[in-house]
Amino acid sequence: MGFFDNLKEKATDLAQAGVAQSKRVAEIAKLKAANLGEEDNIKKAYVEIGKLYYAEKGLSPEGAYAAACEKITAAKAAIEANNDRIAELKVDSGNPEVVAEAQAVIVDDGEITVDDFADDMKEAVEDFVDDVKEEVKEIIEETKD
Repeated sequence: MGFFDNLKEKATDLAQAGVAQSKRVAEIAKLKAANLGEEDNIKKAYVEIGKLYYAEKGLSPEGAYAAACEKITAAKAAIEANNDRIAELKVDSGNPEVVAEAQAVIVDDGEITVDDFADDMKEAVEDFVDDVKEEVKEIIEETKD
């Protein structure tokens, strides 16, 4: 029976080593995931610092910040020009009331997401369609009389 006892002892040792290794690997994975979360927190803080700096000193940045602030200012100007051109194109091909609503959404919200913009546009179009339907109903009623 010495052989089987020895084999059982080695199997037990091997199983314990496997469990210990699994625990180490699991802890490493947990710590790596925590690090990724902390790196995300750092990135968010960097963005917030940048926003605060630009809000306070974007028009007169100091030293090394000047180039980055100029890029932001130029990008904002380009966005505004693009939005103006979009509005022009929509006026040329669509209803001015819907376009005016779109411009109000763009100007009022400042930091609007694409989904928010799409939702606002859908709502503006639905409102416009409802208004047209009401006008058509009124015209039909008037012609009946």
